Amino acid sequence: MFRKIFAAVVLASFATPLHAEATRQPPASETQVTLSFAPVVKKAAPAVVNVYAQRIERTLRRNPLFDDPIFQRFFGGGRGPGGATARSLGSGVIVDPSGLVVTNNHVIADMNEVKVALADRREFPADILLRDTRSDLAILRIKGPKGATFPVLQMGDSDALQVGDLALAIGDPFGVGQTVTQGIISALARTETGISDYGFFIQTDAAINPGNSGGALVDMSGRLIGINAAIVSQSGGSVGIGFAIPVNMVKDVLETAMAGGKEVHRPWLGATLQNLNRDIADSLGLDRQAGALVADVDPRGPAAEGGLKQGDVIIAVDGKDVYDSGGVGYRLAAKPIGGVASLSVLRNGKAAVVPLKLEAAPERPPRDQLTIAGSSPFAGATVVNISPATTEQYSLPHVSQGVAVIGVQDGSPAAMVGVQNGDVVLSLNGEKIQTTRDLQRAAAGSPYVWRLQINRGGQVISSVIGG
Repeated sequence: MFRKIFAAVVLASFATPLHAEATRQPPASETQVTLSFAPVVKKAAPAVVNVYAQRIERTLRRNPLFDDPIFQRFFGGGRGPGGATARSLGSGVIVDPSGLVVTNNHVIADMNEVKVALADRREFPADILLRDTRSDLAILRIKGPKGATFPVLQMGDSDALQVGDLALAIGDPFGVGQTVTQGIISALARTETGISDYGFFIQTDAAINPGNSGGALVDMSGRLIGINAAIVSQSGGSVGIGFAIPVNMVKDVLETAMAGGKEVHRPWLGATLQNLNRDIADSLGLDRQAGALVADVDPRGPAAEGGLKQGDVIIAVDGKDVYDSGGVGYRLAAKPIGGVASLSVLRNGKAAVVPLKLEAAPERPPRDQLTIAGSSPFAGATVVNISPATTEQYSLPHVSQGVAVIGVQDGSPAAMVGVQNGDVVLSLNGEKIQTTRDLQRAAAGSPYVWRLQINRGGQVISSVIGG
């Protein structure tokens, strides 16, 4: 009924001549005066929660060696000793009556204690079931009374959205309590945001502020269409440019958590893509900068098997247009493992279709995960072998040699010198590092100096550090 009334008013407004006096006419009926978003809010708000997370850091004695300026210059400064309580505040959405909550991973990142406060002011502790750093999503489970059920927000279809659709953002900005803001869908498929690996965001002008992260973006039927994630702002407050993760990405992460998985496996393309610029588009004879250029194809991957070639330009996945490499990544990431997707490509100016098997990246060689012991600059770092699977999972730079850092213990030598997740160790004291066992062996000694070489974000850095 609400939508019919709202549509009638909108149509009536267009039927009125557009001159100055007509725009100042009073409402024609009591019904027009009382139009409200309240029915939508009443349906959606009970399933939107506040998420409180904290971590008690350990207090450790700091080794004065790690104040060495060489350490700081090479690693950008180290992390000091703990002892403080780190806290985080955000929002979340209940998506299953058993108490499953979707929130942003950055809301609970590095936290070990989580509480959830419902709109009716009940509070419960929650377990972290799954953290998916690549999509910046996490799944929690409320630890409520046995047999308890919770209000749920029904999921919509983010692919059905259009620019100009009305939307409501619900969350807990600045910790003031549940707040509802209204706006429109300002844009779709925003990829150049740098927020997560799968940058394919819904943009809205509904006010989103700190604390809204993990909250709901809902349509006028009260369905979840996105998880609010970030804003563009120089002041820290809303300026009308907010981004939400499409709900179709949420569905895959939720299914993994409900099946007991701790890691989201996504289809592997097996190719390196490059965004088009004007020069590349002109050289390929294209009339627009739309699509993703295939820069390289892994001969072992599904792209090569399907016939994708270097120089192809991917313009659609299963009939849905893509305008850059981020769009291709999102369309594939939102699909489950199994089956076949169709890539529409331009090849030498002609259209072609390439089948792509939706299979997970292989773990060749096995990751052989180790935590380095001893007193080397990498002591306390957890490392894995590089394979297509670990490269995809941890968003590693395009490398074929070395081992990847995937975790750093608080207060460890690696933490003190600023070793970071995603660093790729290439060599230590002149020994080329091919496997985690190589690094373990090279880090076991006590040399006078440590000669390091790492790849950080595609940049190779070398340094010599006193032992």
